[in-house]
Amino acid sequence: MSTRPNTTQGAASPRQTAKARLKSLEAGFWRHVIAPSFAGLSRLKRYSPRQPAMLGAYPDRAAALAGVPRRWLATYDHGDVAAMSFAVMSEVRVWDYPVMFWLEKLLTRGMRVLDAGGHFGTKYIAFSGHLKLSEVTWTVYDLPETIRAARAAQQRGAVPEAVGFTDDLAGLASVDLLLASGLLQYLDLRFADFLARLPNRPRHILLNKVATRDGPSVTTLERIGPARVPYQIRSLGPFEAELDEAGYRITDRWEIPSLGHVIDTHPELGRSVSRGYLLHRTD
Repeated sequence: MSTRPNTTQGAASPRQTAKARLKSLEAGFWRHVIAPSFAGLSRLKRYSPRQPAMLGAYPDRAAALAGVPRRWLATYDHGDVAAMSFAVMSEVRVWDYPVMFWLEKLLTRGMRVLDAGGHFGTKYIAFSGHLKLSEVTWTVYDLPETIRAARAAQQRGAVPEAVGFTDDLAGLASVDLLLASGLLQYLDLRFADFLARLPNRPRHILLNKVATRDGPSVTTLERIGPARVPYQIRSLGPFEAELDEAGYRITDRWEIPSLGHVIDTHPELGRSVSRGYLLHRTD
């Protein structure tokens, strides 16, 4: 019996080799020709009369603000922007149900809730028909212009008297539960730094509509009425590590598929994933 090795065993046939080469050429053509051309065409959307929902990709908020076109307002802190979508935001949406599920379990009589980024108290309005919110102290924290407009709406009777408003974290009493639904993509600092500004570390935190991605964090400009607002899509791994470092355990998490976004001018960055979290303090 021959002991010579079979040098042809497992070797690709000429047809297989040709297919592999063709596949490699197709992949290279897509990567080096089609994809860059498509990305370049997508970037032209910034000059379209019909402006895209998401514009540009920047490393941070400062760079994004510098990229706001002159004819647009920058940031959310404007009267023409603050009052937008009040009626729609006051309704229960599909992504609110995980939050309501956990609020029903966590809320107790006398609990102090801080609704950070809470607009005109829209979550209080939306949830009040489903939860016993009259038994808790509900305070909304938001930007000065939003708070001014919210208080004016409250005086008109459009917002319940039970909702408190503030634009100053330093003046808050202690917080038992922090709700941040749709805050983090607009927050101009690390979430851990925001927590450090509170009078105490809340025992419970509910985060919702947190924009995330698997790659590095990126900030785009979202179109909101007459404004272009910096919108941060956070790198998932570092963000969840930040929660742990801040002394919180992720007790529950969920995804909101309908709120994922592709940046119109940079589709090559992929689709973001909107997430929600229930956090409990570890001490």
